[in-house]
Amino acid sequence: MDVEEGDPVRMGQVLAVLENDDYRAQLASATAQVQEKEAILRKVTNGARSEERSEAQAAVSQAEAVMANAQADLARRQSLYQSGIISREELERYTREYKVAKGEYEEKPNRYSLLNTASREEDVAFAQADLRLALANEAESQARYDKTIIKSPIDGIVLRKHHRNGESVSNSAASPDPVLTIGDASVLRVRVDVDESDVNKVRVGQSAYVRADAYGNQKISGHVVQVGRLLGPKTIRTDEPTERVDRKFMETVVELEPGAQLPVGLRVDAFILTDGVQAAAVRPQM
Repeated sequence: MDVEEGDPVRMGQVLAVLENDDYRAQLASATAQVQEKEAILRKVTNGARSEERSEAQAAVSQAEAVMANAQADLARRQSLYQSGIISREELERYTREYKVAKGEYEEKPNRYSLLNTASREEDVAFAQADLRLALANEAESQARYDKTIIKSPIDGIVLRKHHRNGESVSNSAASPDPVLTIGDASVLRVRVDVDESDVNKVRVGQSAYVRADAYGNQKISGHVVQVGRLLGPKTIRTDEPTERVDRKFMETVVELEPGAQLPVGLRVDAFILTDGVQAAAVRPQM
């Protein structure tokens, strides 16, 4: 946990970090896989290096020289055998040596040709597909890792700190377990339940003001910024004995003038005015 209640925060600021050693290791492994696949693709695309081609060409020349020497030795031994100077076994040994040298010579040009030929289209395509798969795995690992870092989605302040260092956090859509509650307190708004008998008197832009018991008769000015379109049961309870709950209400939003300093969640009395006449007076909650 990197913040405390009341701290100002900026959009994108890190607020808390969940334990993520395993996710970090998975991301590092995925990144290494991408680097490996990129190297393989470069190798397939670029083909053999000039040094490898030169080495293969030199091997061809060497094998050719060895074969020519073995052929000359075999020719001399054949002449000596015909003259009865050497045995058949010696002639057969030189014959075998010539055949081995000839096989080596025939194999070396094939390797040189393979190194000197451009990569096959299917080899390049396979290497590209392998790299795309590695990149997808890296993106998946990055996404899992990023979810362990809780960042502020807005500029605001920390209103409530629900967890402390070392505590467990559940991850369930059915049972939310927030880590922090943050809000933008630079502009305060009041949710007002307007009685169904007064809905025809409320319009966007009308002046309004609120009062709170804790602030005496101080009036805090504002104006209507949103008027609901659907009537429903009362959503804000004042705990007043005379409160009517058997009627329908329309939720309206009043935005207070900049600079209003009220605690978030404070219940206030709201008054919406039209042509200087009070249209609605209820006790809503900020």
